[in-house]
Order: sequence, then structure tokens, then C-alpha cells
Amino acid sequence: MDNENSVIYGLEFQVFHHSDGEIWKITTSPIDPLKLATCYNFVANENSCLMKTAILKLPETENPNTIENLEVATKLDTSLFGNDIKTTDFHPTECNKAVSVTENQIILWDISGDLAWNIDGVHSQLLRDLDYNMNKQYHIATCGDDGFVKIWDFRQTIQPVYSRSDHSHWLVSIYVSFANANKVLISSAASVSSENNNETCVTEENDGLETKQMLSDGPLQWCEHEDSVYCAEWSPAEPWVFASLSYDGRLLISRVKKSLKYQIML
Repeated sequence: MDNENSVIYGLEFQVFHHSDGEIWKITTSPIDPLKLATCYNFVANENSCLMKTAILKLPETENPNTIENLEVATKLDTSLFGNDIKTTDFHPTECNKAVSVTENQIILWDISGDLAWNIDGVHSQLLRDLDYNMNKQYHIATCGDDGFVKIWDFRQTIQPVYSRSDHSHWLVSIYVSFANANKVLISSAASVSSENNNETCVTEENDGLETKQMLSDGPLQWCEHEDSVYCAEWSPAEPWVFASLSYDGRLLISRVKKSLKYQIML
């Protein structure tokens, strides 16, 4: 974005220098607006590059006329777990914790750089992404090259509390909907929902009790793209709208089907 467009659209921007290497993934802290995490390609020597990850901090005093360096808060050492780092995400409620995805492991860090714990063998192949369950903050969802979606409980990490393979391709991104090949899949995980699987309500017709059956686990809705999908995310303003981005640069805004929406709500 240039200065002319920033004036037209009323947007302001600031450029910062990332001195450690080429950025492949960037995430921001939902609690501290000055903190962000990057996964970057670091040139180790003339013949090799390594993926690294770090917690960075924006300068507190911004000068739009100069390009300042990002301050390094912590460099996270993943060498014991592998160097193919895909993402580092901040915990949604605990400002001093972050989680990294590398090889087929999940690593929970203290922001100071100390290792809290890790889950090994999360997927049988390369682990690519994770997301938090905001309603059950001890649950995280993962996806990988084995085509599986899994949900893990921080309190018991021996095996996932939910595991399904509804995709015929590897998964590169996971939120509430799952991106895969050239499709986006909205999938139900009612068995590990924050709501009760069976709700009892009083009906006016017979003044009796009626049990409401929740959705079963599995696929609910597909969204087609012409090329590989690399990202999908829900709207923070409208809970029934989501966006997906494919390799050909196409951004698709989709809406949950009305029939499915009412089935979930009623």
C-alpha cells in the first residue's frame, strides 16, 4: 500500500524491518498488541537454510518516517524437536504462553523461552497447523499431511479426544472449518463441543420433556475452489460467514447453509 492509497482509504501503516530472515508465517498476540511471532527462513551457511521462530515486539515509539527493527523478545529453540516449523501461536488467554508446531509435535512455551511441555507423535505425517477452542481452552485442534483432524486435551495428551479423516488430501490449515486440496469443509465435532450433546427442553404442546439431539460428528458442508486452498477463517463479526483463499489468488466469501444454520440453532 502506498501513501496515496492510505490517504484515500483512511488507513495508516508502519513498516518494520525483520532482520533475521525471510518471514513464512506471522501471528499476533490477542492480548498484547505489541507482541507478534514469526516463523522465518534463516541462512545457516552457504549451503543450507533452517526454519526458526521467535517472539518479537513492536517498538513503543513509532516513527512513520523511518523503518525500525523489530525487537526480539525471545528466540524459541526447536532444535530438539525438528526444524520444519509451521507456526507459533499465542495462547488466547494466557499472555505468557505460546505454542509451536514443528515436524509432528506440539511444543508449549513460556514466553521467556522455557519449554513447558510437548506432545509427540501428534500425526503420523507432518503436522501443519493448530487452532484453539475458545469455549474449551484446554482443547486444541490439529491437522496434517495424513489427512486427519484431531482435537487434543492439554490435561490428557496420551491420545486425542477426537480424530477423523474426512479428506482425501493433506490439510494445510485448521480453524473451525478445515482447508484441504481445492475444497473447504465445515465439519461437526459435537462429541467434544462445549454444549451438552443432548439438551432437554419443555414443549408447550404436551408440557412434557423433549430431548434435542445434537449434530453427529462428520462433514456438514463443502465449499469448492478451482485450485488448492491454503487458508480458511471465520468472520469475527458474522458467525455464519467464512472466507477461504486458494493458490490462484481467489478469495471466496461463503455462508453456512440456512438449513444447517437452523439445525444448529434450534
